[in-house]
Amino acid sequence: MKMPGETTQAAAVGDSWPAICIVGPLPPPSGGMANQCEQLVRLLRDDGLDVELVCTNAPYRPAWVGKLPVLRAAFRLLPYLLRLWQAAGRAGVMHVLANSGWAWHLFAAPALSIARLRKTPLIVNYRGGNAEPFFARAPRHVLRMLAAASLRVTPSTFLQRVFSAHGLTAVVIPNIIDLSRFAAVPRRSFGDAPQLLVTRNLEPIYDIPTAIRAFAGIVPVFPAARLTVAGSGPELLRLQALVAELGLQEQVAFSGRIDNAAIPALYAAADCLVNASTVDNMPISILEAFASGVPVVSTAAGGIPDLVEQGVSGLLVPVGDHQAMTRELLRVLQDAQLAAGLRAAGLRQAQRYAWPQVRKQWLDAYRRVAAARRTA
Repeated sequence: MKMPGETTQAAAVGDSWPAICIVGPLPPPSGGMANQCEQLVRLLRDDGLDVELVCTNAPYRPAWVGKLPVLRAAFRLLPYLLRLWQAAGRAGVMHVLANSGWAWHLFAAPALSIARLRKTPLIVNYRGGNAEPFFARAPRHVLRMLAAASLRVTPSTFLQRVFSAHGLTAVVIPNIIDLSRFAAVPRRSFGDAPQLLVTRNLEPIYDIPTAIRAFAGIVPVFPAARLTVAGSGPELLRLQALVAELGLQEQVAFSGRIDNAAIPALYAAADCLVNASTVDNMPISILEAFASGVPVVSTAAGGIPDLVEQGVSGLLVPVGDHQAMTRELLRVLQDAQLAAGLRAAGLRQAQRYAWPQVRKQWLDAYRRVAAARRTA
């Protein structure tokens, strides 16, 4: 969504500004950071800015290299370093989307090093929900590299607090929700057949077993209920075994990886979003549910309480507590007034993360970094 006059203004800014190099992943696979990177690049370009992308998960060339564990790392890393070096020379500002663990060492750290060598101002946009344990265990040079960045940006006050605890300042620029893709549809009367939705990858940190057990608890009350688990990952067989153990094979569907274009239709058909993650920052899935008018029941992991106001825009439960999650799901499904209030609050909350608001914050960040370079 563009406000009147915004494209013209942004184009003028783009004509006068140094080029921006964004370093990050693209779908597939879909995930919070990849989706945010794709959206940011697209929206900035649509607004007339000169943006170059250095992709951290570019396809292997030739494709067969991807089947060779050691060789494929070299085939991806060497072209990546070359693209970084060339792009840093062209850019006035580098914007690196960073995460914890090996992703930091393989992708973010080389970008920071090359930006320093080429004297290119750099913004670290740190997004990992595992930042606290990573910072606590990481070698000291990790924090030194972060401290040397021109600007550190996190998408939540949760991560800002983690940075502060390790002596680092950071500004908060939230994740983007593209409201042109999501819209609230009139809520249907679902009778005894509510549709529940999980939109997380099938990985241990998202604790989908808790969501499935919570769903099992509502089936005695809503015998025709359905749960769709939209995502892919290494936990599929384990989750299918749990569904069979609970006798829910006819009611739980694993849809696999869903293309971004098909995601809005999932929310349009859902009566409640279920999120059971154990580690989290600012889940895009919750923002998408807000923008779609879908009530949210989630664990209070990580930065989620900064995003979801308990009892107002969603219902929060302790991590790993499937019984508490069942109780809150039943509240949403049985209390139409409560569900309507959660939907309305979620829709209002989504407006805070729409591009017109987030755009201004990113332009201010780029302006600040570029100005500091000129002053230096």
